[in-house]
Amino acid sequence: MRFITTILLCLVFLSASAQKVVDKIVGVVNDKIILLSDIEAQNQQYIQEYGANTPANLKCELLDQVMTQKLMLAQSILDSVEVADEDVDNELDKRIRYFSNMTGGIEKLEEYYGKSIVEIKDEFRTEIRDQMLSSKEQQNIIADAKVNPSDVKVFFNKIPTDSLPYYDAEVQVGQIIFKPQVIPEMKQFAIDKINELRNRAMKGEDFATLASLYSEDPGSVDKGGELGFVNRGDLDPNFEGAAFSLKVPGDISQVVESSFGYHIIQLIERRGERINVRHILITPKTTSFDLTKAKSRGDTVYQKLSAGQISFTDAVNKFSEDEESKNNGGMLVNSASGNTFFTIPELGDNDKSLVFTIDSLKAGQFSKPELFRDKDGKMMYRIVYLKTESVAHKGNMKDDYDKFQAAALSQKQADIFTEWVKEKIARSYTFIDPQFVDCDTMTKWKQTAQKP
Repeated sequence: MRFITTILLCLVFLSASAQKVVDKIVGVVNDKIILLSDIEAQNQQYIQEYGANTPANLKCELLDQVMTQKLMLAQSILDSVEVADEDVDNELDKRIRYFSNMTGGIEKLEEYYGKSIVEIKDEFRTEIRDQMLSSKEQQNIIADAKVNPSDVKVFFNKIPTDSLPYYDAEVQVGQIIFKPQVIPEMKQFAIDKINELRNRAMKGEDFATLASLYSEDPGSVDKGGELGFVNRGDLDPNFEGAAFSLKVPGDISQVVESSFGYHIIQLIERRGERINVRHILITPKTTSFDLTKAKSRGDTVYQKLSAGQISFTDAVNKFSEDEESKNNGGMLVNSASGNTFFTIPELGDNDKSLVFTIDSLKAGQFSKPELFRDKDGKMMYRIVYLKTESVAHKGNMKDDYDKFQAAALSQKQADIFTEWVKEKIARSYTFIDPQFVDCDTMTKWKQTAQKP
């Protein structure tokens, strides 16, 4: 299955070699043209990222994908597909962050283009919007695809026995989180402390010195609270809103509450849509008594689960105190695959302590509430649920139905999309430069190919 790949969802970095190409039209779809420089630039970008893993026919693949995108873009206009300006801006911000990391920072990216970040965004905004419209149209095309058990069985039976995938041992793991609740007195103590520090800063005490002495942010305390230049979308939303509202270097914010605690923020420098700030963080403290109460809540839920009085899913919905895992029904999601299956090494990369916890569990069992630190270093309790576990094996319908169901659905979506593309090509004007005519990938485009 070949949908529009991430290549088309990247900002184009014009390499030196791409810039030297004598440009020409290499593809046309109705009134949309594709230039050789576009294909060369994306080809160079792919080579830089993947090196030896670059496919031999990559340029053909890229031209095919760009022409397919033009078909979908035209259809999205006919179907009145829309994307919000906010979504376009968020996508631009995400890609700016990605490419600034590739080039060594925002300054390097601006130097490369000879433009400010604001100007770079303006240059690519239309292109990004078009790509997002095409992607949304693609999802509309395949939205109604469904498979039933009979479809999955037919799909499985078509796979030659010697071609069935081999799966490593995998587990599915869920958790119910119980966080220590900060008592009102400790919250007020933190608020009073941060207000006192703000008053001192407003009266002229050096903000950086106060941050070095009192801030509870381990990542910035040694730098006088300085965070360095950041973009919109990089920070906690509440913190970010207050930070970006500061206009003049030296300005100090009101007290801001974030998911980390209470802050005051001082603007150091602003460069267009990027700012450098320093801050002081005071975190409301929890006590051993608060932790004990969190464990007590966990013990109560564990007893209900063990007695079969409540299902894991219902327990997550009613009792879990972590919104992130709660939104996934309590199940951990493998960032590498996008599903809930982990090999043991993958689970260890996610959370080493979980590997030891599930070692004493069988599929369908729950751990007693255990104390652990989350990714921010905060102490809390959790009940761990081992939903499934498998041994290394060749794929089969009994153990791997979900995987083959997903594969069958992907195949059906691919078939629907392929037929849609063929139908649209048959009703469209297309042109392919002779340089690409002999590519197998481009065969379908030659149905109506003619010289412009």
